[in-house]
Amino acid sequence: MRKLVGVGLWVLIAIVAFAGEKALSGALSPVYSASLERPVKTRGVYAIRNATVHTMRGAPLEGATVLIKDGRIEAVGRNVSIPRGAQVYDAKGQHLYPGLIDASTTLGLTEIGSIAATIDTTETGSFNPNVRAEIAINPDSELIPVARVNGITTVLTAPTGGILSGMGCVMNLDGWTWEEMVIKTPIGLFVNFPAPSGDASQSAEARRRDWEARMRPLKEFFENARRYMRAHEARGQAGVPAHERDPRFEAMIPILKGELPCFVRASTALAIQAAVRWAEEEKVRIVIVGGAESPKVADLLREKGVPVILEGVHNMPASEDSPYDQPFTVAKQLHEKGVLFCIGSRDASNVRNLPYHVATAVAYGLPYEEGLKAITLYPARILGLEHRLGTIEPGKDANLMLTTGDPLDIRTQVVQVWIGGRPIEMTSKHIRLYERYRKRPKE
Repeated sequence: MRKLVGVGLWVLIAIVAFAGEKALSGALSPVYSASLERPVKTRGVYAIRNATVHTMRGAPLEGATVLIKDGRIEAVGRNVSIPRGAQVYDAKGQHLYPGLIDASTTLGLTEIGSIAATIDTTETGSFNPNVRAEIAINPDSELIPVARVNGITTVLTAPTGGILSGMGCVMNLDGWTWEEMVIKTPIGLFVNFPAPSGDASQSAEARRRDWEARMRPLKEFFENARRYMRAHEARGQAGVPAHERDPRFEAMIPILKGELPCFVRASTALAIQAAVRWAEEEKVRIVIVGGAESPKVADLLREKGVPVILEGVHNMPASEDSPYDQPFTVAKQLHEKGVLFCIGSRDASNVRNLPYHVATAVAYGLPYEEGLKAITLYPARILGLEHRLGTIEPGKDANLMLTTGDPLDIRTQVVQVWIGGRPIEMTSKHIRLYERYRKRPKE
């Protein structure tokens, strides 16, 4: 009897493993073509009336109405007729903004930093372009409600390890499964760019040799991926032998064709300059992620049309001789130089603090409207989703945030959030704990 139970257990494990392998192989297939954009599927009609609507396309509309139908914004204005049966929210004295977008997170991929089993940001090996963030997203993460009740409705989440970390995805912070949450995948390949040595004690020749050694594995991988792509395109032609399938190189095809960008993590001016030169040599599109010293090479970034995703504002200065407020003024300097940028949190547990990063940048010289656009319109533009997100306009996804005032002011309360046209439950672990201990019996 014991032997039969053991055999049955191994058969069950084999069946589960086979099913998992088939599911994973099927899930990987979208990586090998252009990115997949998923429409919203929410049903229902909602009307938010008497609000001050901040569309991000001009002056605020006071006393306006926003009509939501089937997950999208149907109409915006002061004379919008509300159809019978619509669920109406009276927002008198309140302000309506587009949902905030965090373009630099690991939200959904990590839960508790000190518990390795809850962290799924890094794959074994240095080159993993076939890794897909959405496969590992945990829709039940306690960090997701914490972020969305403070107005963050959409994030770009991505792996972090190795040299080629893998493909990131853009997701809404609402849904039972990753298929319901993701709105575009893959969004691009994340690259941890090798930083050139700035050691002044080394000779120029030594620094050059060190740099070439650091770059050699990356260049060789891209060259091998190009050879694979040429063989892939020639497959089926007369006299061309079949080649062995390699998921890593197949995932590189949209990058090499320019269909998807590389999100290059680089912070120092030397690394950013080197990344721009490398992108020109490889003929790939790039977005700089990090960009602590990007103002030093802002002219180059503007000339080449390279946008920047700043990873937070509440950071330490970039170097020992930088002024204390250097990270607070980066956004202002990029704006003045005409470089397209947005601001992300570079976090998972503190995505909720995204508007306060922007508030600090505004306090140090970034124009207020530009600050709001840095977490609404500009990330949508950089991610190629401006046709769906970032503003309050007819036809856009109904990702909205209703507040008592300025969202950059920490005293402002977020009254209600809509994601994909659906009003979400305004609770989180933080709120539940607050209510629990607020009612604690006193001696």
